[in-house]
Amino acid sequence: MEKRSEVSGATPRPPASAKQLNRRVTALAVAAAIGGFLFGFDSSVINGAVNSITKTFGIPEAASGITVASALIGCAVGAYAGGRMADRWGRIRVMFIASILFFVSSIFAGLAFATWDFIIWRLVGGLGIGIASVIAPAYISEVSPQAIRGRLGSFQQLAITLGIFAALLSDQIFAVTAGSADAMLGPIPAWRWMFIVGVVPSVVYGVLALRLPESPRYLAAEGRNDEAREVLSQIVPTETVETSLHDINDAIETEAKLTKKSSIRGSRFGLQPIVWIGIILAIFQQFVGINVIFYYSTTLWQAVGFKESDSFTISTITSVVNVAVTFVAILLVDKVGRRPMLLAGSIGMTVSLGFMAIAFSQADIVNGNPSLPGAWGIVALIAANLFVISFGATWGPLMWVLLGEMFPPSIRAAALGVGSAANWIANFVVTVTFPVLSSVNLTLTYGIYALFALLSFVFVLAKIKETKGRSLEDMGKDAVTSTSRA
Repeated sequence: MEKRSEVSGATPRPPASAKQLNRRVTALAVAAAIGGFLFGFDSSVINGAVNSITKTFGIPEAASGITVASALIGCAVGAYAGGRMADRWGRIRVMFIASILFFVSSIFAGLAFATWDFIIWRLVGGLGIGIASVIAPAYISEVSPQAIRGRLGSFQQLAITLGIFAALLSDQIFAVTAGSADAMLGPIPAWRWMFIVGVVPSVVYGVLALRLPESPRYLAAEGRNDEAREVLSQIVPTETVETSLHDINDAIETEAKLTKKSSIRGSRFGLQPIVWIGIILAIFQQFVGINVIFYYSTTLWQAVGFKESDSFTISTITSVVNVAVTFVAILLVDKVGRRPMLLAGSIGMTVSLGFMAIAFSQADIVNGNPSLPGAWGIVALIAANLFVISFGATWGPLMWVLLGEMFPPSIRAAALGVGSAANWIANFVVTVTFPVLSSVNLTLTYGIYALFALLSFVFVLAKIKETKGRSLEDMGKDAVTSTSRA
């Protein structure tokens, strides 16, 4: 029996044009994608504070990777739990919970008095970011028309890149204003402000989340068809509202009858094949080493001979490049398609990472640190930015687009949670191992990342199907069919 809608007695809105509807949906996608901004900000804000944190708390170099990556453990747990929370409580409530967790983390991580204290609050923030990383692509895919779904899904990565840029820029501003990250800025050192400033985006996200309508798919699944109809009337043409609601309910009813197939569990090592494809896709996105650039770049460029101020500037410029090329993905994804862009990105990453490996093979060791002679420093910088371009225009946004599209509606949130958790775990592995690998041999380190970039090309060629222009319901039926054949 349908639950009574709170809006069932509302005065009907006049029919909206296609442009008006697209503007509304775009506004919803932008607001939901603020979770991606928190994702990017939280994961990169530590870039400018790494050296200060290790000095302040006396952390050994071998343990610095764990400290940097501590938030990622929370992210993995949050991503895994976020999908289930969203299915139980709804997308909007879970977004708000994520904003509260990040708000608390920002304050207390900035005021931490010991390593264990700092790690605990970074874990709390990680939980919020992990939850947000799941909810945004799920929500955006569920409110977006298929003609522009890829473009709107790319907003998640655009928000991530803007978050990275904001984090690195704010790190630079605090460090330059104080004279260095270690210097006092008011009552506390500059590096502490780098974390505390995160309260601003967390508040913005929380306020916007409370103003968003719930996903029509979630409402229909809960039997709240009047509310689902009201939301659909804001995002699809009036004459297609009933058809859209019928399609959603039909898909929900069909999948509910297939209890086994509506679960992420399956015959392939305990999971459905489509879930494994999502997991591997998410792992490859991290194993190319992209977050080494955004977590360690300031420290890395200082280590190879650049001044602290120049290293901050280089990192900020790289983040600007990352933002700019994400617009390329937004413009092309619904025209060119997901699969061709991923393949092109894999080629670009393989080549640029190969050049980075070659550049670091020419390094001299000065006072225990590598130093790039002659023009090799410029070669490494150019290769690093070409790598960011190749990733930012393809794998960065498109992995999230595909995770939001490729799963059947009945398992979308849960499967997205598993895929996002795998992404965060892979991120953790790369983050923790980079200090150790780089201390052994930077050529080997970037050579490994280049190998994974090459393997990502093979994986996409063999396993990824094009989703451009297809409805979520059709792709869900395909996934169920392929599972039954497995």
